[in-house]
Amino acid sequence: MDVQIPSRQELGVILKKARRIAVVGLSANPEKTSYMVSSAMQDAGYEIIPVNPTVESVLGVKAVKSLADIEGHVDIVNVFRRPEHLPEVAKQFDEIDADVFWAQLGIVNEEAYHFLKERGYTVVMDRCIKVEHALTKDK
Repeated sequence: MDVQIPSRQELGVILKKARRIAVVGLSANPEKTSYMVSSAMQDAGYEIIPVNPTVESVLGVKAVKSLADIEGHVDIVNVFRRPEHLPEVAKQFDEIDADVFWAQLGIVNEEAYHFLKERGYTVVMDRCIKVEHALTKDK
């Protein structure tokens, strides 16, 4: 695999700087990982923007259908979609010019990775944002 993950220290810097996280594929089902992770991040003080065309709202926040529907700057786009969907999400990410593309634990797509790295973006794949936040918040 030709995907390089930022160091834990770099992930900590990213998470300390970020305030707004758009979550692609955020489910309204409290038993789903995307919900649990996003709820924890919201509880930690991050603004969560649900990106899911099939739900009205999640975690008390009105959902948007796509990244393009978000008003204002996005610090992190956190993706909970299967790896084969990442190239399309990466193209949408590029159009909104967010800071960090973050694919959750177990999600890797080299095509999306190279597309974004060639454009100078910070890319995180195969890492849980909630776990990284917990491991780096006091450092």
